[in-house]
Amino acid sequence: MGKSLEGKTVAILATDGVEQVELTEPRKAVEAAGATVRLLSLKPGEIQGMHHDRKGDRLPVDGVVADARVDDYDGLILPGGVQNPDTLRMDEKAVGFVRDFVESGKPVGVICHGPWVMIEADVVRGRRMTSWPSVRTDLRNAGADVVDEEVVVDQGLVSSRKPEDLPAFCRKLVEEFAEGRH
Repeated sequence: MGKSLEGKTVAILATDGVEQVELTEPRKAVEAAGATVRLLSLKPGEIQGMHHDRKGDRLPVDGVVADARVDDYDGLILPGGVQNPDTLRMDEKAVGFVRDFVESGKPVGVICHGPWVMIEADVVRGRRMTSWPSVRTDLRNAGADVVDEEVVVDQGLVSSRKPEDLPAFCRKLVEEFAEGRH
């Protein structure tokens, strides 16, 4: 992969209930490419990772989304899990950060149930995307062009369906983050 993301800072927005591998694998990929990564959440401290329906690790938070500025980041990752995006989409500051980030034209990676936050931010209309099967109707209802593919790229928006898609998702994520603003 080289160091194509050297000098870039990537935000991961997550909270309790995040599907741990959907946070840790993209994090490793962008860090291996040279990026600095900051885990943003709703509160300071730690969040609870999950391995589907079993508790995973406690993950240290680097900052609170209410204090985050889009200008400080070059890319955004929205991991899934069911509880994580369902909680985030109920938080006005998290939704506003996602809306502002997408509207900035900076690249965003989203996987599994993560699109729920983007739907709440009203930023999927006209975008070609994929997601976990149970989220696809929500995406369609919000105006997205939904497909069932391993990884989909639409003007800097990288989306994938599930943990098994992570290798393709991570490769495309690094590529789009290296390209920058779209």
